[in-house]
Amino acid sequence: MKFISAIIEKSVLIIPIHIQIKGIHIFQKTKRAIVNTSVEPCFIETPLPDVSTLAIEDIDVSNPFLFRQNLWQPYFKRLRDECPVHFQKKSAFGPFWSVTRYEDIMFVDKHHELFSAEPIISIGGQPEGLAIETFIAMDPPKHNLQRQAVQSVVAPKNLKEMEGLIRSRAADVLDSLPIGVPFDWVEKASIELTCRMLATLFDFPYDKRHQLAYWSDVAASSPGSTGGTGSMDEAFTVAAEVAKQFSQLWRDKEAKKAAGEELGFDLISLLLTNKNTHDLIDRPMEFLGNIVLLLVGGNDTTRNSMTGGVHALNLFPDEFVKLKKNPSLIPNMVSEIIRWQTPLAYMRRVAKEDVELSGKTIKKGDKVVMWYVSGNRDEREIEQPNQFIIDRKNARKHLSFGFGIHRCMGNRLAEMQLRILWEEILKRFDNIEVVGDPKYVQSNFVKGYTQLIVKLTAKTL
Repeated sequence: MKFISAIIEKSVLIIPIHIQIKGIHIFQKTKRAIVNTSVEPCFIETPLPDVSTLAIEDIDVSNPFLFRQNLWQPYFKRLRDECPVHFQKKSAFGPFWSVTRYEDIMFVDKHHELFSAEPIISIGGQPEGLAIETFIAMDPPKHNLQRQAVQSVVAPKNLKEMEGLIRSRAADVLDSLPIGVPFDWVEKASIELTCRMLATLFDFPYDKRHQLAYWSDVAASSPGSTGGTGSMDEAFTVAAEVAKQFSQLWRDKEAKKAAGEELGFDLISLLLTNKNTHDLIDRPMEFLGNIVLLLVGGNDTTRNSMTGGVHALNLFPDEFVKLKKNPSLIPNMVSEIIRWQTPLAYMRRVAKEDVELSGKTIKKGDKVVMWYVSGNRDEREIEQPNQFIIDRKNARKHLSFGFGIHRCMGNRLAEMQLRILWEEILKRFDNIEVVGDPKYVQSNFVKGYTQLIVKLTAKTL
């Protein structure tokens, strides 16, 4: 992989990134054909056993069907209770440690000097030949420099300026939804709202906005990385298209800058005008990696929380009654939604040295997975963690955004989007009734929905 990356770095000034990616794709396909093998794992779904029937060492929470079959809660509870720092030595993604209690997760997340974020945040590896680099999977000082370049897009002043546009687009989507007729909330509301926000953040052509969510889905669905349903061919095809369109966007803004035109506060403009990232396009694996990171970060957290909130209020209908009586609870409810849903289940680290944690010795070089989804349900830190309580005290004390230097930089934007969404929902609808069982994403990383059929009841004056 390092050899391929080195070739790309040297040839970027001559051959466009997307052409290089297509060339690597052809090389990888030819290689697979010659050796007559696939480097991708193949996951075939079977019903998972009751966790009580398993020996503790056989529990494998990296199984991509754990969330899809909605069996994750008893699995993680058993680990929290019996083996909070748990070693799985024979998963499809290689050996790894699971850290499942709130306090231990906080320790790992805050001690970047002991646990490296490099080279990737998923349990598995990247597709061969697509070893992209992202600042969330970098250690200081490089992480800090690249993060700072885009941090200002979510600065308070910029968020305030974006609020009106987010509200108008949320209103437009909600006004287009059918009343009294079942439809898929994921497709019609969550994905559409997220696509519009991503187009705003990137200053991406609005009429092509649906490509952004599709690209994000493919990027997060590699079988070898997360146990998803994607394929290597699809990953390369999407990577080439992302590289092509965002390179063009970058060059267009570069030309405007050279002509003396003032650039905006979108992510591409911020990267282009920062001294540490102004030449990012000449480092193609970093360029592509950070575009993909910002896409996935802006897509999955907000999109699945939009659906998760609707699902939660149906499972706990008294909380919906409470909300309608007191809409001022919306900001607190937003934090509770993000905790209860935990849209990204974990982050991975690698031990930089031998570390003792909860009586276990994690060896230098071992993979360590911080299961935010488990820490957010830890009874030792959170009272009644499986309940959805919109007026919960200290609702922002959750792990979904991470902690330490890698804490999600878009947390305030995500909270603002969800707050505005629910403010606009309450203006229009008296009820959002879930009328079918939810369908979940196949992944050990994205804890999300593929479908949630609902029926709206209009608010009466």
